[in-house]
Amino acid sequence: MIAISIQRPGDGKVEATTKIDVATGFLAVTNIVFAYAGHVAFFGFISEMQIPTDYPKTLYLLQATDTTMYTVAAIVIYYYGGKDVKSPALSSTSPITAKIAYGIAIPTIVIAGVINGHVAAKYLYVRVFRGTDHMQKRSFRSIGSWVGISLVLWIIAWIIAEAIPVFNDLLSLITALFASWFTYGLSGIFWLFLNFGRYRESWKKMLLTCLNLVIVAIGGCLCGMGLWVSGKAIHADSNNASFSCADSS
Repeated sequence: MIAISIQRPGDGKVEATTKIDVATGFLAVTNIVFAYAGHVAFFGFISEMQIPTDYPKTLYLLQATDTTMYTVAAIVIYYYGGKDVKSPALSSTSPITAKIAYGIAIPTIVIAGVINGHVAAKYLYVRVFRGTDHMQKRSFRSIGSWVGISLVLWIIAWIIAEAIPVFNDLLSLITALFASWFTYGLSGIFWLFLNFGRYRESWKKMLLTCLNLVIVAIGGCLCGMGLWVSGKAIHADSNNASFSCADSS
């Protein structure tokens, strides 16, 4: 954000509205959803808290912080980077500045990737060894299984990232497959499940039932439409940068 503000690669014009096709517009929607999405790590963090009932406090703090930071960063980057800003935005700056900025950002990028990889590996490990002494026992089998699961997941992640090198398209695909349900679909389904049989007991319940049905529908729309627009964007991309070190922003 600071680098773009200094170099100002955009034309300085701000367009409140613009005319685009449905696919391009919905691709932008999926990127917005990704920025503020909930994800599977939430459940893992709750299970490891000493007082799980305190989790809503941490979630409120998280959402308030990242919403503020993302909003400020998006406004500044759009103003100085212009409507044709690249994704990720660091690529819109000069090559030297971009390299310096990426170097500074690498630790946080690695940490974010490791956290998500750890959560995914833990879910698989717990699913396989639930109810056995391997959950607490340090043995060749338990350590080897953890290393094997982690290795397989990281190889799959690397293949997906290299096969879909366009960052914007990859974010849209992730939103369609996962964020749509972890943010909207599952939350609505959980409420409907917890209140099953009581949907019409009061006017407030009926309103909440309608609201959660709409939320589930939004999740389904994001999944279906998101898969369509991300698939369309990936198919239309012509940079041929898969499994290469070429700039794919």
